[in-house]
Amino acid sequence: MNSKNQEIGLKKEVLEKIIKAFFSDNFEETTRRIPLSMRPKGYEVLYRCCIYKERAILRDRVIAGLGFSIEDDDEAIDLSKYAKKALEREHLDDKPLTLIETACQGCVPNRIYVTDVCQGCVARPCEATCKFGAVSIVNGRSKIDPAKCKNCKMCIPACPYNAIVKIAVPCEDSCPVDAIKKNENGTAKIDYNVCISCGKCMMACPFGAVNEKSQIVDVLKNIKIDRKVVAMVAPSIVGQFQGSVYQLKAALKKAGFYDAYEVAEGADITTRNEALEFVERMESGESFMTTSCCTGYNQFIKKHLPEVKEFVSTTKTPMYYIAQKVKAEHPEYVTVFISPCVAKKSEACDNENVNYVINYEELAALFSAKGIKVQDCVEEKFEIESSKQGRNFGVTGGVAGAVAKLLEDKKDFAKPYVINGLNKETIKHLKKMVKDKKCLEGNLVEVMGCEGGCIGGNATICAPRIVQKAIKTLYDQSKDIEKK
Repeated sequence: MNSKNQEIGLKKEVLEKIIKAFFSDNFEETTRRIPLSMRPKGYEVLYRCCIYKERAILRDRVIAGLGFSIEDDDEAIDLSKYAKKALEREHLDDKPLTLIETACQGCVPNRIYVTDVCQGCVARPCEATCKFGAVSIVNGRSKIDPAKCKNCKMCIPACPYNAIVKIAVPCEDSCPVDAIKKNENGTAKIDYNVCISCGKCMMACPFGAVNEKSQIVDVLKNIKIDRKVVAMVAPSIVGQFQGSVYQLKAALKKAGFYDAYEVAEGADITTRNEALEFVERMESGESFMTTSCCTGYNQFIKKHLPEVKEFVSTTKTPMYYIAQKVKAEHPEYVTVFISPCVAKKSEACDNENVNYVINYEELAALFSAKGIKVQDCVEEKFEIESSKQGRNFGVTGGVAGAVAKLLEDKKDFAKPYVINGLNKETIKHLKKMVKDKKCLEGNLVEVMGCEGGCIGGNATICAPRIVQKAIKTLYDQSKDIEKK
């Protein structure tokens, strides 16, 4: 979840500027001037060494906001040319993340470090605790040999003075698959062959060096030429904006979308199909099945733990089913998935029924740029009302809980178990489950890439506790899922 801070505000401001430039008389020239308009002559520098570096970083943020990789940037290319290329673009990049090297702080390496608080005590519990011989006493103080240290962190709680700390590189430390490392210049670099597009590095970096490549210009240019562009809103969008989900539909139409669909409707299809698959698997003697709605999790299985694949549900995601339905009924529609995270862009690349993906941050920037307040819009109902279980898919336990609800007549048949967020510890647990070919905690295993579920996604704009409360209110007003 993206908390309110200056870096997030900066990102939103850049997106707003791009959107306003798009609706201006001269998109290319207005875009070219964005860094100058944000940091004019005489501006008091807030973050960097000088105004010129701030402008350089803002230029890179605009490039990402236009949907391009900063790694491929030629500094000789003017921003107006990037704006022109964005208008002419027909195909999207399959790598949703990009990294601003100029914004990267080049943090010191991850390591365990003994601070000056060390008292050189007689007991030396840090030395006694270390199993690898990495801790020694030099000049009466503890010292850690980085060549021997395994980063097990056992020495940290052993010190009675809290003198030993872990120095973390936020982006590296947050990545569950070690996809982000330092390059030869000491700044961060993403290995896209390893990356699962979970977006944890985006949330972790306090300098905003990791950016999502936006598709907002692609969406806007389709709206501008009067194509029927429809929004497909993920269940976790409830509570992200002030106002109800029905007011949100009206706000989307006011922003230029032709219509809006609840992806929770697709979640109901996922639930029914997954329940059938689960019953079939359990009755054939399998010990457990994992749910497959999280793209970050599916990317993780594909790239890092293929041995789990036999336990993964083959049922498609809610986005898949709602997009399939929309395109079947209205093939001329341009479909835009409104997402809480960057990972869905990876999934959309493999789905011809999803044309574009924009996230909640980008939608907030669009509303702000057009002066639209969701809470002021008149409610407009969806053509089909989703179930309470489908609307709860974005909350941890919601997917497995929905399947269990459909199977409640089979007493104790479905035993849900939730892995709440992919990290190094939960990955170890997954590996153990595969090795043992069983899950002791349950047989219907829901894996969410983000803690709290999709409401904790990297592009959400409201605190999970507030969103969860709003979802609960809508949940209580909705009907139970029908078996059909």
